[in-house]
Amino acid sequence: MAATRRIQKELADIKKKPIDGLKVEVEDDNLFKWKGTIKAAADSPYKGGSFQFDFDLPENFPFKPPTVTFKTKIYHPGIDEEGHICVPVLRDQWKPAVTLYSVLLIIQEKLNNPSPDDPFEPDIAALLKSDKSKFLATAKEWTKRHAT
Repeated sequence: MAATRRIQKELADIKKKPIDGLKVEVEDDNLFKWKGTIKAAADSPYKGGSFQFDFDLPENFPFKPPTVTFKTKIYHPGIDEEGHICVPVLRDQWKPAVTLYSVLLIIQEKLNNPSPDDPFEPDIAALLKSDKSKFLATAKEWTKRHAT
């Protein structure tokens, strides 16, 4: 199966060149299901936090994008209450040539650098725009409560 070969190659690439602060592993020997952890960067509103996520690859990968679901609650304009992350590459900008390595980098970047643009959580995005210090205090509190 082409998807299995591609996933094995991409997983090998990720293991060869690990992403600092991000770890993924195959769940129960199922190449299509990964568990991941992102340790927030020191300059992130979520610093000190460790965020778990599921990374599910469809049977028709690479023609369809993976599904990413955060399991750790996070106060973030681009991650909704169910843990879905809002990144264009996982929606309408997906192309079969996109590597899983680059997807993981994009997810890590999105987590560490919340933006009010293209939000999944409009209220959180509005607070980030209107009262950044209140947003940062809330993000820090949620990180302490849910991700440490």
